[in-house]
Amino acid sequence: MNIAPQAWPFVIGGAAVSSSGLFLMGRPDTYAWGVPLLALGGAFTAFCLYFYRDPHRVPPADPGKLYSPGDGRVLSVAREGPDDAWVIRIFLSVFDVHIQRAPCAGKVVKVEEIPGSFAAAMADAAKGNYRVAMTLETAGGTLVVEQISGLIARRIECWRKPGESVASGERYGIIYFGSQASVRLPVGAAATCKPGDRVVGGMSEIAEWTAKR
Repeated sequence: MNIAPQAWPFVIGGAAVSSSGLFLMGRPDTYAWGVPLLALGGAFTAFCLYFYRDPHRVPPADPGKLYSPGDGRVLSVAREGPDDAWVIRIFLSVFDVHIQRAPCAGKVVKVEEIPGSFAAAMADAAKGNYRVAMTLETAGGTLVVEQISGLIARRIECWRKPGESVASGERYGIIYFGSQASVRLPVGAAATCKPGDRVVGGMSEIAEWTAKR
């Protein structure tokens, strides 16, 4: 199992706390302080290694499909915004892989950081949360995929820049801790998932192209 490099500052911090606890346990007068530090540091380190796991995946090679940008549960499939576009929203709990993957191949035309609130990622109000939107020009039209913060998640990384190309299922970013991802579909695509579906980033089909490309 691969571990995303973003994990290491947290892992090192947790290991340092554990080491401090182990040191304190070696002295009778500080033993009582060392036990909880060792336990907390060890638990935090283990959680970070689990949270930042980055499994190797071989994305399906069907150009007629669009795939989930992340692991989690489909929250909604609905028309949103002034353009009345279909938007698929996916909730990523703290137990899901948090690496985001491109839903299809395309060229990055814009990456925009959008200020907002920090509502719980499962709530409808999360539509107005702080997020990073990446716009892709694809063979089927313009698609927007968003990394959305949650109540706890307040840090987002998008690793792609305008002008770069991405392949379907390619890693493009990470959200720190519980969060949400969304895909705004172009006119030439239709959702094939429904609320409640469990999806896997880069692997689970969420939509298909309907228009001739």
